[in-house]
Amino acid sequence: MILKYLLTYSNRSIRNTLLTGFLVFASFSVVFGQQQKEAAPPLRERLFYGGNFGLQFGTITDIQVSPVIGVWLFPRLAVAAGPDYRFYKYQSDRTNIYGLKTYMEFVVVKDLGSVLPVGSNTGIFLHIEDELLNLESSYWKNPPVFSKRFYINTILAGGGLSQQLGRRSSMNMMILWALNDSGYGVYSNPEIRISFTF
Repeated sequence: MILKYLLTYSNRSIRNTLLTGFLVFASFSVVFGQQQKEAAPPLRERLFYGGNFGLQFGTITDIQVSPVIGVWLFPRLAVAAGPDYRFYKYQSDRTNIYGLKTYMEFVVVKDLGSVLPVGSNTGIFLHIEDELLNLESSYWKNPPVFSKRFYINTILAGGGLSQQLGRRSSMNMMILWALNDSGYGVYSNPEIRISFTF
């Protein structure tokens, strides 16, 4: 019974993620399809890697590793996916959080220096992310199922700044809001992240 619930919940979350991704992709495809077509660079030049790493020690220990691999579908639209791991400790309580995330970024302004006289190669982007996390039932109050672990699915959305570090590398600072908070306090709202891509 519990396994059936978990499979149904996971399938529903994955189905919602795929449907959201498809709708966003289809809408951007229509917009970009109307522009003049140029020869797309080869796939290896459009691939990127990166992610974020978080580290906090003290009363609360919070270590997070989240690598991603992505592809630029269009000059202003990228999609990426990757695993997520988080170790969290507060006093004597500790837990491990595992998950998967996928996101889409749309570059609104490629170079802020071309719009404003700021003299920097900084871009502005919008970000939407779907994250499926697996939590330990013993650590969290009122878990939804009677098993050792359970899943939560969260959509995060926001935007940020991208500072070019090289021809293919950049540092990104973003602010994201959890649109459907699960009530388990996994995210601060807003969530501030710094990530790197290369």
